Amino acid sequence: MADKIRGKVFVVGDNIDTDQIIPAQYLNLVPTIPDEYEKLGSYALCGLPDSYPRFVPAGQMKTPYAIVIAGRNFGCGSSREHAPVSLGAAGVEAVVAESYARIFFRNAIATGELYPVECATRLCEELKTGDEVELDLTARRLCVVGRRREYETQDLGEAKAVIDHGGLFEFARGTGMMARN
Repeated sequence: MADKIRGKVFVVGDNIDTDQIIPAQYLNLVPTIPDEYEKLGSYALCGLPDSYPRFVPAGQMKTPYAIVIAGRNFGCGSSREHAPVSLGAAGVEAVVAESYARIFFRNAIATGELYPVECATRLCEELKTGDEVELDLTARRLCVVGRRREYETQDLGEAKAVIDHGGLFEFARGTGMMARN
C-alpha cells in the first residue's frame, strides 16, 4: 500500500491509553457499518485532556493529521480494536511512537488500519503538532520537511505486508492461506 506517507503530525506524550484514543461510550459503533465507521473516526482522540488541540475539527469526520507522534506505551489500557480503527477511520495512516502496548500494536496490524512504527528517538519532544513530515517505511526514516532533520525508524518486517493487504483476514485471503468467499 504505502511506502511513503507525507503530512502533518499530531503530537502526544507517554501512556496514551485506549480510553483517550476512543472513549468507552463510542464502543457501540460498529466499524463494519460504513456510517458508524465514519462516526468512529470523528471521535478519535477525543478523550485526550483539554490541554491538547482538537484532533478532529468540530463538525468534521476526518483529521488534518496523517501521522500521530507519541512517546512510550502508546495504546495501553483496555484491549479494544476500536482504538486503531478509530484512528484509521479519522484518516491517520501511521503512528510513530517510542513504544506500544502490545495489544494496540497487534490490533493495528490485524485490522490493517495504520502502520505502528517505532522510533528510538523521543520524537514527542523533537516535533510539535502541525509539523510536516515524510515517513519512508522502506528506507526506515522520518524526515521533517523544511528542517533537514531525519530520524531512523524500526523496520515493520512482515507486519507491513499484512497492513498493506488491509489486515490479517485480507492478507490470508490474498496469499491463499484462506479461501475468498
